[in-house]
Amino acid sequence: MLGAANGLRIFTSGNAVAQQRINGSLLRTPDGMNIPLYYILKNFVARKLTTSLTVFGVALVMFVFVAALMMSNGIRKTLAQTGSPDNVIVTRKSSTGEITSIIDRITGDNILTLNDVKKAADGTPIATTDAVVIINLYKNDGGMSNVTVRGVGKQALALRPNVKLTAGRMFTFGARELVVGSSITKRFNGAGIGEKIKLAGDKWTIVGVIDAGSSGFNSELWCDVEQLQQAFNRSQYSTLTFRITDPNNIKALKMQFAGDPRLNQFEPEIETVYFAKQSETLSMFISVLGIIITIIFAVGAVIGAVITMYASVANRVTEIGTLRAVGFGKGSILTAFLIESIVMSLTGGLIGIFIASFLQFFTISTLNFDSFSELAFSFSLSPFDIALAIVFSITMGIVGGFLPAYRAAGMTIVNALRGA
Repeated sequence: MLGAANGLRIFTSGNAVAQQRINGSLLRTPDGMNIPLYYILKNFVARKLTTSLTVFGVALVMFVFVAALMMSNGIRKTLAQTGSPDNVIVTRKSSTGEITSIIDRITGDNILTLNDVKKAADGTPIATTDAVVIINLYKNDGGMSNVTVRGVGKQALALRPNVKLTAGRMFTFGARELVVGSSITKRFNGAGIGEKIKLAGDKWTIVGVIDAGSSGFNSELWCDVEQLQQAFNRSQYSTLTFRITDPNNIKALKMQFAGDPRLNQFEPEIETVYFAKQSETLSMFISVLGIIITIIFAVGAVIGAVITMYASVANRVTEIGTLRAVGFGKGSILTAFLIESIVMSLTGGLIGIFIASFLQFFTISTLNFDSFSELAFSFSLSPFDIALAIVFSITMGIVGGFLPAYRAAGMTIVNALRGA
């Protein structure tokens, strides 16, 4: 018997070399290369401290990376679920959001005469002319933040059936009353039923709480549009939203607006598409910021993996020589150490993804750059995010393990057996 190395018992018989597997196995690649799989897995757990530190570093990187993706997805999902795919929202072309859009009453009346506007049984257009303003409220955790107040028409609830009254009653048209989104009443002081909010020098009473699922309407206060216009001395609307007879006609409707001198300064868009676009700036900012932080953390994790793998190679020089002596080629040794590095990195990646997945149970809020108001949203994890994180962790393993694996594969048999 020539020697033994971590589960491989080797015998010689003349010029032939036989390999007998003990509690392990060989992994054969398509090109016929044998890789000592059991040897890889055994050494993965043999050095617990260094391996654990590397796994922890990768897990931290993946947690930050996945959390940033989940935040970005959560914002997009929240705004994409705002409104309905059967509704069309009309804004002024030059506006960057509802707060900067202006539609005069004559234009609003002209839009409501279009054939694409769906009518109720009594012939009334299923539409609402909204006025949007921003106010400041004190948050429960301290400080102030911007909040959207939306003045709506009488068809607002019929147009947006996902908005439900969950407590109190609906505001009375013609009265200075408000209903508040469920996210607002939880996060802001003085936003409960019966309390008063100062708008344009007057106090308005909160009479009810609305819930719109996970959409952006949860972060708004609603009231009578006419009362809001009077309070802020306005005669124009911010937007006009109507139920379209056929959503597939949106392209033809856009062409009709472009060809009509009365309407060519305005842009119709499917409501869900419009609000999804409103998330792009904030979503991109969070994604870029998350990637920058992830890269910084990843560099540290990769360096840790390199150090761990170099130390592993240095401690196993004689074993590497034994493997080479019994017939494992340079390619097998290189692949074996790369797999070991990938297993460490992938383990850390899966741990990071698992921990980050619990963020889905949390709801946070931030300032939406496009609307300049508070937006509450939940973290959202998609299969694409999981796949991307797994690929990233494997890449980290390859980058961190290649140089140590190359050094191990480049050792000569004689020097390796001598422990040089």
